[in-house]
Amino acid sequence: MNSGIAGKGPPPGYAPPPPQVIQTLRQAWGLHQQGQLSQAEALYRDVLKMQPDNADALHFLGVLQSQQGRREAGLSLIDRAVAVNPRSAAAFYNRAGILRDMKRLEEALESYDRALALKADHHAALNNRGAVLHDLKRYSEAVQSFDRAIAMKPDSADAFSNRAISLVELGRLDEALESFRRSLEIAGDNPTAQFGRGNALSGLGQLEEALSAYDAALSLMPYDARILTNRGTVLVRLNRYEQAVDSFNRAVIADPQDAEACKSRGDALIHLRRASEALASYDQALASRPGYAEALYGRAHALSELKRDDESIAAYRVLLGTRPDHPYGPGMLLHTKQTACDWQGRAAIVADIVQGVRAGRRMASPLAFVAVSDSEQDNAQCARILIEDKFKASAEPLWRGERYRHDRTRLVYLSCDFGAHAVATQIAGVFERHDRTRFETIAMSYGQNDQSEMRARLERAFDRFIDIQGKSDGEGASQIRGLEADIVIDLTGLTARCRPGILALRPAGLQVQFLGFAGTLGADYVDYVIADSVVIPEADHKHYAEKVACLPNSYMPTDCGRAIAARPSRAEAGLPETGFVFCAFNNSYKFSPDVFDIWMRLLKAAENSVLWLPKMNDTARRNLLREAETRGISSERLVFAPYVASGAEHLARLSLADLFLDTRPYNAHSSATDALWAGVPVLTQPGDTFAGRVGASVLKACGLPELVAESSVSYEAIALQLARNPDALSELKAKLTGKLATCALFDTAGFTRHLEAAYATMYESHRRGREAQSFTISQMQS
Repeated sequence: MNSGIAGKGPPPGYAPPPPQVIQTLRQAWGLHQQGQLSQAEALYRDVLKMQPDNADALHFLGVLQSQQGRREAGLSLIDRAVAVNPRSAAAFYNRAGILRDMKRLEEALESYDRALALKADHHAALNNRGAVLHDLKRYSEAVQSFDRAIAMKPDSADAFSNRAISLVELGRLDEALESFRRSLEIAGDNPTAQFGRGNALSGLGQLEEALSAYDAALSLMPYDARILTNRGTVLVRLNRYEQAVDSFNRAVIADPQDAEACKSRGDALIHLRRASEALASYDQALASRPGYAEALYGRAHALSELKRDDESIAAYRVLLGTRPDHPYGPGMLLHTKQTACDWQGRAAIVADIVQGVRAGRRMASPLAFVAVSDSEQDNAQCARILIEDKFKASAEPLWRGERYRHDRTRLVYLSCDFGAHAVATQIAGVFERHDRTRFETIAMSYGQNDQSEMRARLERAFDRFIDIQGKSDGEGASQIRGLEADIVIDLTGLTARCRPGILALRPAGLQVQFLGFAGTLGADYVDYVIADSVVIPEADHKHYAEKVACLPNSYMPTDCGRAIAARPSRAEAGLPETGFVFCAFNNSYKFSPDVFDIWMRLLKAAENSVLWLPKMNDTARRNLLREAETRGISSERLVFAPYVASGAEHLARLSLADLFLDTRPYNAHSSATDALWAGVPVLTQPGDTFAGRVGASVLKACGLPELVAESSVSYEAIALQLARNPDALSELKAKLTGKLATCALFDTAGFTRHLEAAYATMYESHRRGREAQSFTISQMQS
């Protein structure tokens, strides 16, 4: 508070106070300055007894009352003071400060303007006026006010710092940094300036520098929850999740009611796959801030990760009831319902999401969307929305047109799934068979090291295996650029825990997506997608941001060296001793009520048959059993296989099935090749998207095109014929068994040569400076 008596002189008719009043007022003011507020108050009141309209006593007593937390009383006294003496700039200034504390910002602004009208060079009024404008989100006007304050007092560290904070809000981050620099030059021990500087650096993507600025601020204010929370957020962006959790923990200790810190800690714990702890952190956030949408979203996601799907669905409904347009909320609700096989209201939810995607809204993640969409155009739009929202191309690409002179083409494979994962299982044999005289292979892994046999196998398969878990996108991209990668191949796409932000920095001249995601990434910084003419027919090329590198058989790699353990008995596998065994070992989110209708009709028509399914969480299992009962099928006809860790044991028990029934619109991918390798025929009905044509792709490459049904009617008829005709089934299985050693699908070496031919074709065109163009590798090309 300013307690000066500056202004433009007394009002007309002003009479100076008696000497006793002046003496008492000076004594009161002296005590006030010394912090002896009770004594000062008593003397101010003595003055007012002697002269009830003494403007200075009213003013100073109003200041004192406000300092004691009695703002309404203080404001009333100062209002009386300015009524008596409307020329007191100091009174208007202090009145404005009280109003600002009371969040009456428009009135505070008007009072600062009154003070400045009386005293144009009132630096503090200009500075605080700018702060009020900032609070009102009138950032440009705030900067102008701070500029006037700085012109008047060029050594004002606070004005420079406040100006910078408003510049951050305007997105003028470079100017903000310069303003923070000036503030710190004047007063180097300013934690507010260091904190703001960290925010500006974070906004510019200079994360390590931001971290240093936050640490400098913390050295001065070690228990400031805001600094600790923003520091944790930067650590999350650097993928240093353990350190981020520690920073958020410190923020919560400093302020247990800090909902943002609790929510952000939950997000970091989700990345660390510590879902139970994340759930508790989201609950703590919501206890402090009920209805906090981001915490509701995180809570629903944590429940899904914990396989508590009923609770997750309820949590997503609470979120959407609070905020119907929460980004990706409708899609996550649908995905959780799909995983739980909860199909109530499904058609309406799907229709709403499709409509939203077509309108360009953030409705669903691409992975959730392809499970219910039968439109490649819609899938492409969904991918573009995500890329534009979260993974825009860098304005400063790391690769600037360099051409490298390597003896071998340098391939960098980028993935979070280098471990016991379906992607690794499919492609491990390819890595081992790359022609090392022509290609140098490097793995860059940003997923957790699961210590599995597959992880060890992959580490042996590459020339170099580099773990970049815990490194930021910028660090990962810089490492790829430093490796002088000729081609970087992303194997994760837009699936869970993807990191397209690495490719967005353009670390290599040729960037390719392959295998992990069945569709376009929708990003112009990805040059090619590896596919085949079945999954991406020429008519669909227009929906792809990438050019299509078309392999001659299936785009799906397989490992012809996979072992199959000794075959168990039906009883050991939990199957009935007799009867036809339909199986569908897809993820439950690929199941749909339309396809399930067909499966149940097949069980009705094929006496003693069963449907063999993978183990699911209790919610999905319960819902499927209920859906079966609703369709007149006893729950005993659905058999759920327990999880087995060994791939060889899984293939062995899978061989007990008679026919694998595919899903639509999202087909089986690795599950289909598993079944075929185990000698089980796969029946599919193609859809109109990449994800829905994979079954057809692998069956044609396996030499079994007759199992590609043209319609749902044909799909059902073929399945029923095989269930009722043991000879036809035996003949089909014999045909499949005979082709396993010779068909293109399980020719890992041949697939590798074709893939290498695709790499060579795109690299040669790139080396010659040509634009990327779609092309097809011929059967003989290798």
